Amino acid sequence: MVVVNEAIGITLVVVGAIVISFEFIHPGAILLIPGSILLAAGLLYLFLPDVLLGSYEGALVVVVVALGAGLAEIPYYRWVAPRHPPISTTVSSLVGAEGVVTVAVVPNTLQGKVRIRSEIWSARAPRPIPAGTPVRVVSGAGVSLEVEPISVATEGRSTEAKGDSPT
Repeated sequence: MVVVNEAIGITLVVVGAIVISFEFIHPGAILLIPGSILLAAGLLYLFLPDVLLGSYEGALVVVVVALGAGLAEIPYYRWVAPRHPPISTTVSSLVGAEGVVTVAVVPNTLQGKVRIRSEIWSARAPRPIPAGTPVRVVSGAGVSLEVEPISVATEGRSTEAKGDSPT
């Protein structure tokens, strides 16, 4: 019976350590709590099997370990969380952004597609724009963007900057 108890305890400790290790290798899987519980239960099962199985103190220790692991997870996940701006989901936040036409833009239709940052958007323009052309977002409505080729946008701005009005 002692050999079985030791095997169960060792198995719980090993599985708990593997689960915690996996969390450190692949952060964000939220495995600190179950790993800590398995580790604590395994250690109790190895060294104090009567406390774990025969009294409320064993259950209390497991609950305290779970709470401690939960409290340790909060700062850990804040530390490992990627720090990047949120993905844009509104067209107004994309005005002025540059991208590339992925599907040719046809005037007065939403057939065109543009890649702005990592997102693909429906695009419209007053004139045709071939695929592969760099564009700048002028405005947008709903889930579509109005774009213009960057060369046109740059020429228009340089003319305005000189004080001449475009003709």
